[in-house]
Amino acid sequence: MDVLTIGNLFARRSIRAYTSEPVEPAHVEALLRAAMAAPSAGNRKPWHFIVVTDARLREALAQAHSHAAMVVQAPLALVPCGDPALVMPGRPTDYWVQDLAAATENILLAATGLGLGSVWCAVHPVPERVEGVRRVLGIPENIVPFSLIAVGHAAEQKEPRTQYDPGRVHGNRW
Repeated sequence: MDVLTIGNLFARRSIRAYTSEPVEPAHVEALLRAAMAAPSAGNRKPWHFIVVTDARLREALAQAHSHAAMVVQAPLALVPCGDPALVMPGRPTDYWVQDLAAATENILLAATGLGLGSVWCAVHPVPERVEGVRRVLGIPENIVPFSLIAVGHAAEQKEPRTQYDPGRVHGNRW
């Protein structure tokens, strides 16, 4: 995998159209390695990842999540899941949310670096989405599906961009 550059940050765009070309197993592993390289509170790594290539399951996921129709076309869906029981004792139990957000973003950036398209579809904290994805994939009650990421070879191109807004930057104090 190429070294991540700042250009990849700007090139990462939400891709919702994919070719039928499958994602190579080595790329799937690279995406998961990138996810697990994310920081986590106390290095507790409260994550699990479900790799979905089965077309019927991707169709069911699209039905369970009203904004994830593109997973039908994408040859790969990744579902990062959180295990709140793995957070550090004495710490807020919802730190897993930040940890899974970092892992999800790493997947998106790694996909861009590999020449793949991807899009992040939020699952948590919407109860209907959480329960729908949990039901489709047989996720245990103590594990929370965090997001649904469609991944594949892009069938659409978007220009790199930044959304930098100096009006949102405050020096030293508000």
